[in-house]
Amino acid sequence: MSFTRSNSILQGEKNAIDTGFVQLRYTDVLGKFLAKYVFGNKQSFESLFKIGIGLDGSSVKGFSSIDESDMLLMPDRSTIRIFPPSLLSLTELSQLSHSNKELLAVIADVYQGFNEGRLVRDPRYVSQLMEEHLIENNLTCQLGPEVECFVFDNIMFNHKCSNDKGGYEPKIISSEQFGTDGCKYPIKRKGGYDAPPFQDSLLEFRFEVAEILRKYFSIDVTNLNHEVASCGQIEINFTHSTLTKAADSVQIYKDVVRNVAKRYNKVANFMPKPLFDINNPLDGGDNGSGMHTSISLWNNSSNTNLFYDSDDYYAELSQIGRYFIGGLIEHANSLAAIVAPTINSYHRLIPGFEAPVYVAWGKGNRSAIIRIPINERNNSESKRIEFRAPDPASNPYLAFSGIVAAGLDGIKNAIDPGSSTDENIYKMSDSKRNSLGIKSLPGSLRESLDALKSDSDYLKKYFPDELLDTFVILKNEEVAIVQDKSIAQELMFYYDI
Repeated sequence: MSFTRSNSILQGEKNAIDTGFVQLRYTDVLGKFLAKYVFGNKQSFESLFKIGIGLDGSSVKGFSSIDESDMLLMPDRSTIRIFPPSLLSLTELSQLSHSNKELLAVIADVYQGFNEGRLVRDPRYVSQLMEEHLIENNLTCQLGPEVECFVFDNIMFNHKCSNDKGGYEPKIISSEQFGTDGCKYPIKRKGGYDAPPFQDSLLEFRFEVAEILRKYFSIDVTNLNHEVASCGQIEINFTHSTLTKAADSVQIYKDVVRNVAKRYNKVANFMPKPLFDINNPLDGGDNGSGMHTSISLWNNSSNTNLFYDSDDYYAELSQIGRYFIGGLIEHANSLAAIVAPTINSYHRLIPGFEAPVYVAWGKGNRSAIIRIPINERNNSESKRIEFRAPDPASNPYLAFSGIVAAGLDGIKNAIDPGSSTDENIYKMSDSKRNSLGIKSLPGSLRESLDALKSDSDYLKKYFPDELLDTFVILKNEEVAIVQDKSIAQELMFYYDI
């Protein structure tokens, strides 16, 4: 399968002027990638980019109350793309073909009505504020998220319970699991990493997602592999980019995966831990899905990677890089509320499933929350820090901004990260971990929200109070609804996150 490049932005915009259909995408406070559609002629299209289109903010999670609901979506011209025809239904495609038109997609920023400026609760505004701060300080941050997810054959919500209580509960169906009709080579629990083609049921699926991302959205794909878990766990990585662009790419990626899954008559699921045995949490279920995020910090004038130091014998990591790690460790508990923001997230953050639990750092150590990749040596361009706590249920604009904010606070205050850890922390005794000062992440969303309540000053320069307060209120409401419920009820609540 060949990969072809997308049309240029200018070419996309030229085509857009002749089309009558535009899809505007924007993100609510919790991270849902919403879509509004408009139709018009060339004149109304040009007006759209000058004055925007109206939005009822009271109908969007976390945006506004009903008495202050008039808002505007302002398209970001740099994100204009032709929507992939293969992701449209046959009916939609037929309608566009008959009218000789294309559907254009564009990401929009959210503004308050009546010329009152940006909506401070728009998550994309947070990442843009962070980028402005970096530019003012002659810096650029490059981020590379690794988004894992499951692609199931189905989630049956009307499955009858097998227990004596009766009723219904969700049931996950995958052609890769034992006992599924038609499954010739099931994948064993925790045995899916780089599965060979005869077992890998999603090879063609991943190729198609990668081609769409490259051809239509200019997102360069690097790795596209089957992940560790059975039941269709995949990971598709893309090249590193700047903060807002990286968050945009995550939203687009998740949307493309879901739409391709729908066309394959499958269901994409971005829950951190959909396969979880509540009766046997430490040895049941299967690996969860993370969004490990690599970060590097660059000086704009010299175009040098500030995390690289060729003289550092340990990991070629600079003192600035160590201070950045110090900030992540210092604020790990409060940052967890933003990067692992669901009840389900804390079923993933347990020992035994390659998930980060312990607040420590080390080179090549996947049992620590922070890993310094050492695949290459003497390569300043590849030197980075991998923060392993985030999961794909997080809002990428808030998650990436929070990570960078914590790291910059570490640099500003010269926070020492402590000694590196080069052992498997999972196998350490409690007494040894205590002697090394290695602590655990919060054990629940409630605990991480409590930590955020007492440790949020490092965020305040980039996260408007109104946004942060709204996020905490929504998450506390979520805790009240979902906490202590069954994994089946969690699946009902989070299946489309």
